[in-house]
Amino acid sequence: MEFINTIVGTPLGYLMWLCYKLFHDYGIAIIFFTLLTKVIMFPISLLVQKNSIKMVKMKPELDALKYQYIDDQDAFIDAQTALYKREKYSPMAGVWPLLLQLPIIFGLIDVVYKPLKHLLHMPSDVINAFTQKASEILGVTDLGSSPQLRVVELLAQNENVPKFMELQGTLDGVDVNSAIETIKSVNMNFLGINLAATPSVTVLNLLFLVPVLAGLSALVMCVIQNHINVLQIEQNKLSQWGMTLFMIAFSTYFAFIVPAGVGLYWMWGNLFSIGVMYLVNLIYNPKKYIDYEALNELKKQTAANKEKTKRNKKMAKKYYKAFCRPENIENMKLMFYAEGGGYYKYFQNIIEALLQKTTKLKIHYVTSDPEDPILKTTEERIVPYYVDENRLISLMMKVEAKMVVMTTPDLEKYHIKRSRVRKDVEYIYVDHGCSSINLTYRTGAFDYFDTIFAVSDLQVAETRAIEKLRNRPAKTIVECGYGLLDNMIAAYQSLEKTENEKKTILIAPSWQYDNLMDSCLDDLVEGLAGTDYRVVIRPHPQYIRRFPLKMKEILNRYADRFNDDFMIETDFSSNVTVYTADLLITDWSAISFEFSFTTNKPTLFINTKMKVVNKAYKKIDIEPFDITARDLVGRSIEKDEVKNIAAVVGDLLARQGEYASGIDQLKNEYFYNLGHSGEVGADYIISRLTKKKHADSAGEQSIAEQNTENLAH
Repeated sequence: MEFINTIVGTPLGYLMWLCYKLFHDYGIAIIFFTLLTKVIMFPISLLVQKNSIKMVKMKPELDALKYQYIDDQDAFIDAQTALYKREKYSPMAGVWPLLLQLPIIFGLIDVVYKPLKHLLHMPSDVINAFTQKASEILGVTDLGSSPQLRVVELLAQNENVPKFMELQGTLDGVDVNSAIETIKSVNMNFLGINLAATPSVTVLNLLFLVPVLAGLSALVMCVIQNHINVLQIEQNKLSQWGMTLFMIAFSTYFAFIVPAGVGLYWMWGNLFSIGVMYLVNLIYNPKKYIDYEALNELKKQTAANKEKTKRNKKMAKKYYKAFCRPENIENMKLMFYAEGGGYYKYFQNIIEALLQKTTKLKIHYVTSDPEDPILKTTEERIVPYYVDENRLISLMMKVEAKMVVMTTPDLEKYHIKRSRVRKDVEYIYVDHGCSSINLTYRTGAFDYFDTIFAVSDLQVAETRAIEKLRNRPAKTIVECGYGLLDNMIAAYQSLEKTENEKKTILIAPSWQYDNLMDSCLDDLVEGLAGTDYRVVIRPHPQYIRRFPLKMKEILNRYADRFNDDFMIETDFSSNVTVYTADLLITDWSAISFEFSFTTNKPTLFINTKMKVVNKAYKKIDIEPFDITARDLVGRSIEKDEVKNIAAVVGDLLARQGEYASGIDQLKNEYFYNLGHSGEVGADYIISRLTKKKHADSAGEQSIAEQNTENLAH
């Protein structure tokens, strides 16, 4: 503390001395001193304003990154750092005013406590002599934290002057009488308030007004701040008033524990801050930099989502009660779980085959999407349920079905647990991709599944290698296949094929970090401009949902280019564009394999930063299909090669027939049971349910026989 008092208090003392010399009034000097500190710190206030504007601009994107990397903190930090760097945002900028304010306050306290040093610039030996004499007069050995103030108070009483005159002759070359008159000239009163005194909660006098006014100044400042400060405007009312009440309480309390002079500084500091806020808003008007129209639209969507969530709770409660009926749980044989409405397509072939191959089997289908079309099914043997996040954990732990089929990995690791009431439930994982399960899922994502419906030999090899690496028991692996691809191929083959008048290039990126939309979209568009191609940009649905402001900026940027040969497609209700394109350009999106394996047409890959979910994927010596296939179903190039994109696209289109035969061969070699994976999955489920039924019957018969034997004895 003494270090701060010396380093900060000394220069502030000179500044206070200058103010005192100008006005010869201690209170006005403190007010002017406060104004000067605001002027000195104004460049910092401008920096904070610019930084705050950047934070508000980034907030939607930052929220999206939190969702995007919800289970990968390292990746989130990397993406957040890159975002800060791109926007030139400094996380520390908002802390600087506080860091500077604290030493100023400590320094000012030092100035108030030591008027002989800072206001009068008296030598230290003279100050020591006067404080020692004050100790003698008061009959104490310790004058506390403010000995110089005690000297000023004692000399204000004329009867003490002769006692201090005894110092004459003890200080070489010092005129004690002149020193006494100089000290007596210090008037630390302001409007009848002794600014050297500390207010007391128990004493109602003029001094008591200082903390009260400090609290009121905080109230005025916060009310205005909530209306004009770029960050506070974005806070909800609860947060705004929470901060307001805190500032009032803190300002009042603080002014009660420091000399009134410091309380006066704090009060005027709050008031001058209002002027600073208006001034920085005038220089850097947030409305010039922030799209408030888009932000307000996001707020409306958020509010609407909250209302929808409230309504969904009632619906979830109804379905939860239906699921948990004792007779329902007791008779449940087979359950499917989908985390969203878009996941039925991965189960579709299996479910349809089950319905065809059985006559009485009921399929209990649990979804976490209140708008999942399955909830409106007319199929009597599919029993749908909607469960919200609050009830999902308990529902999953109450499951008594013989088998549970799901596409959600990480069973038992996070919110989805195995049944706690039946230990022999068989959990089956159905892949919602067709690539590497080692690269694109977290470590141990399948440890607690009993059965895997594998897409390919490569997935089987990865599964066995992971089990060995993690010392996990061997799972049952069903050589099933990939139902979504079966359906896409069937849909494509049913289309009437017509050659495009102009070759159509589909740009369909992922929404991961460093995706094409963010890293090189302009280069792609410029590289294809002026060519005889039709270009369709189809952003990932999650990109549009999570980055609405960026998407709006992109749409505005290309608005004057839109025509029949250049468009950005945001309607995902149809896959016609995917089926009819002549070439796909993507980064690491799984759409590449769906496109190429459906149409037998090539994909051009841009090597953005690879999406690696399992950081330890290299611990098994199997190259992920995501990497291997890039140069089998097309060609991959680096981002700095995008400038030559037209030539690369031309070459791929010219060799389309050559790629078609290679892709078709790879597809037939890679995927299990192409065209009838659903039947294979259904056959396994029926077989297992039959065996479990026989085992249960045998068990019941054994128990009955045992009971009969016991009765006989």
